[in-house]
Amino acid sequence: MNTVIAFVIIFGALVFFHELGHLVFAKRAGMLCREFAIGFGPKVFSFRWNETLYTIRLLPLGGFVRVAGEDPELVEVKPGYNVGLVLDSNDKVTKLIVNNKSKYPNAKIIEVEHIDLVHQLFISGYEQDDEVLQTFKIDERAMLVSDDQETQIAPYNRQFASKTVSQRAMQIFAGPMMNFVLALVLFVILGTLVGTPIKEPVLGELTSDGSAISSGLKQGDKVLSIDNQEVATWDEMVQIIQQNGDQELTFLVERNGKQMNLDVTPKIRDNDGIGYIGVYPAVEKSILGSVTFGFEQTYFWTKQILVGLGQLVVGQFSIDDLSGPVGIYSLTDEVAQTGIYNLMRWASLLSINLGIVNLLPLPALDGGRLIFIGIEAVRGKPVDPQKEGIVHFIGFALLMLLMLVVTWNDIQRYFL
Repeated sequence: MNTVIAFVIIFGALVFFHELGHLVFAKRAGMLCREFAIGFGPKVFSFRWNETLYTIRLLPLGGFVRVAGEDPELVEVKPGYNVGLVLDSNDKVTKLIVNNKSKYPNAKIIEVEHIDLVHQLFISGYEQDDEVLQTFKIDERAMLVSDDQETQIAPYNRQFASKTVSQRAMQIFAGPMMNFVLALVLFVILGTLVGTPIKEPVLGELTSDGSAISSGLKQGDKVLSIDNQEVATWDEMVQIIQQNGDQELTFLVERNGKQMNLDVTPKIRDNDGIGYIGVYPAVEKSILGSVTFGFEQTYFWTKQILVGLGQLVVGQFSIDDLSGPVGIYSLTDEVAQTGIYNLMRWASLLSINLGIVNLLPLPALDGGRLIFIGIEAVRGKPVDPQKEGIVHFIGFALLMLLMLVVTWNDIQRYFL
């Protein structure tokens, strides 16, 4: 049960901050955000705040921000329709009642002759048994009411397509950007709580499974050289140890102002053959160090994930090496058993991974949408929305197929 809770919290946080980035920059650009959703499928919980409906949906496999103009409007009013108009004190339309008009006894009922809910914001028509054409202005925040559900109209200046190329690009990029920001914040918090490794080769906590303890090394020892090779940084020491598994090494260490030689034989990990002696680096705690640590870790893991993606493209990794939700759940279970700090580090890596994957130039992903905006910026006009929609639909279908294959591989790997 603890693993389920950890997985839901981590995955929910990654999706929440990703979609929050889209939402914040959409609102900054003046776009009408109809819905902010965590999950897909039927609604489990919802509430409306200002113009936006916030929902939690049944399937926790992602989320979305529904911005006006990105999808066709669900409710349309055409000439010939009989609609009810709720007017304010200035005879401006605040609600257009499409059906169930009997619930609004004070509404003015007209047969629509002309209507424009996008640019000019007006409606004209005739009342029953009246030959005089009446015209009313429509409030830019007017509601369309259909089946007792209210939907705010979306004038063109509130739609996604009306905004500048830079505003639209930023709104799309903001989602992945927030995943990098989340990873950075988590690493900074880790550095604050646990401390940040110092650069010098000073030994911190020693583990019982390594050879450091049995060789006489102690916490606080500073390694000066290994086999007469000077060691100036922690990374240099680690590199020598990893390359000399099962080989006796002579450590020159400084302890309490005195120098001594100790013979240490690194053990070898069974899974990768890399040498280790079972010791953590010494740490220090400072605000500046924690912030620096956050940026360094975010950069390091971003680079590592990009290298891994490059190896996948050139065929050094196969699709069987990828993990989907099932694999992530199983790995989260393993990490959760090692403590909250490792779980925070794991969440940071997942957040960076989500940000990078979403920026890949593939249809249906944020990166694919940015490609189309880039094409628009170069050619001076947008790609035909229908053609772009077809490309994204095909891309989404292929991504779902890939997800099924990866999930099946995960099931075979972890459960069969």
